[in-house]
Amino acid sequence: MSDVYARRVARRISVLATTAALTVTGLLATAPTAQAAMPTPVSAATARTYLAALTVKAEGSSTGYSRDLFPHWITQSGACNTREVVLKRDGVNVVQDSSCAAVSGSWYSEYDGATWYAASDLDIDHVVALAEAWRSGANSWTTSKRQAFANDLTRPQLIAVTDNVNQAKGDLDPAEWMPPRSSYHCTYARAWVHTKYYWGLSVDSAEKSKLQSVLNAC
Repeated sequence: MSDVYARRVARRISVLATTAALTVTGLLATAPTAQAAMPTPVSAATARTYLAALTVKAEGSSTGYSRDLFPHWITQSGACNTREVVLKRDGVNVVQDSSCAAVSGSWYSEYDGATWYAASDLDIDHVVALAEAWRSGANSWTTSKRQAFANDLTRPQLIAVTDNVNQAKGDLDPAEWMPPRSSYHCTYARAWVHTKYYWGLSVDSAEKSKLQSVLNAC
């Protein structure tokens, strides 16, 4: 068994365990009627058009990858970095201190349906993970372009979600992982394709097949 294959099997087991735990504890709840959210992704019809236009190729190597090659959580305004901007945007009644840290508020995690009241319970997920982007073409980008990708507040690429769910996702693509909350699959697929299309990233055949399946059911 190759190291890459073993790593992916281990991640899939972790994802299944996390989903099962969330179901048992009742966290797979329905969404509230109103909430803050990331930028709206393109429609399913547009996403299908975008997907058809993406380059399909085998996923590249992770050789040379480092998160440091994607400078993230850069300063956006004053004392606020990208993480704090997303926490403010995605939360409800968020209060920030003088250093822009979120000290109170509530956040609904679209991936699993959990509501949190402490920012420390949340991760800011890159919908298209940095390592996934690296293997899909970002390895050839300039550092400046990778920084823009890692802090993209305009496309549906950043979202505040339950930390352990984000960690279970890791750098998996939709053929390997989808949010535990199935009612969010359509939005997630639209966001994924929107982001990859804008940034000119490739998809592998299994990834494309899964995205087509999800988008056709939207």
